Amino acid sequence: CTVIFTRMATKDLHKPISVLFCNLAFSDLFTSFSGFWISMLFITDPDITIFGTKDMLAPYALYTMSILSTIYNLVSIGIERYLAVAESMRTRFRVTRNHSIAAVLINWVLAFFLGCLPLMGWNCLRMEKNLSVLYSPFCVDYLIFIAIPNVVVAFIIPLFTYLRIIIILRKRKLRMKACGQATGTYKSAEIQVARTSIFIWLLALISYAPFFAGVIFDATNHQCHIDLYPGVYIFRNCTAMLITMNCLGNPIIYTLKAKTLGAKLKALKCLSANRVRACAI
Repeated sequence: CTVIFTRMATKDLHKPISVLFCNLAFSDLFTSFSGFWISMLFITDPDITIFGTKDMLAPYALYTMSILSTIYNLVSIGIERYLAVAESMRTRFRVTRNHSIAAVLINWVLAFFLGCLPLMGWNCLRMEKNLSVLYSPFCVDYLIFIAIPNVVVAFIIPLFTYLRIIIILRKRKLRMKACGQATGTYKSAEIQVARTSIFIWLLALISYAPFFAGVIFDATNHQCHIDLYPGVYIFRNCTAMLITMNCLGNPIIYTLKAKTLGAKLKALKCLSANRVRACAI
């Protein structure tokens, strides 16, 4: 919420990348909200999160939608950063705010469509076969359909974009060094991009790899719910906690670490304090 408020309140931060950062914060907010909704259902009636009922379809669909939106936003940020670096020497193409808004709309439409497929009928409420053990009443084939392509997208595309950025910066640094020019800026930029990409990979790996492992277990498991209680469901809750922790890690890596955002947040505090004093006078 701090990221959203700060970026919407400061006009000079309304850049293409800022639109993606703000939308990422919205996605993380929805993920946290849906996770809280599922937690409340688990507290009030734990059996419905184990055996699966119609009441779990809506919160699970919202949870899936918000996670997919977060993944697509992370991919969009990587692509935008790559285009900003790769095309910085050219004038034919520039990533504009309209491009970022279009990417945000496409991300949400795709996440909404894929996340709402169980609400449209792709669920196992009336079927005892192909039923997910961890995420009832979802079907195993739906979880595989959602998990495998998006895991590939979440890991492969950011890897390509950030590696390409590092390679481009290194090539420009070598060119400037050959011309006898200072290369300190490119060196620091290369180090910062490499450090950020490592953080992104580690955060994504820690957050989503256990969930993917749970889907693979679901697809290969042939035991009933009772036989797996409580160990497998503790693992499921841990995967949900890791995904929720990802919502805290994204603002730290992408936005709150930025010096400009911190400076603008302080400026907003000073501005509000000055308004209170003026009103008092």
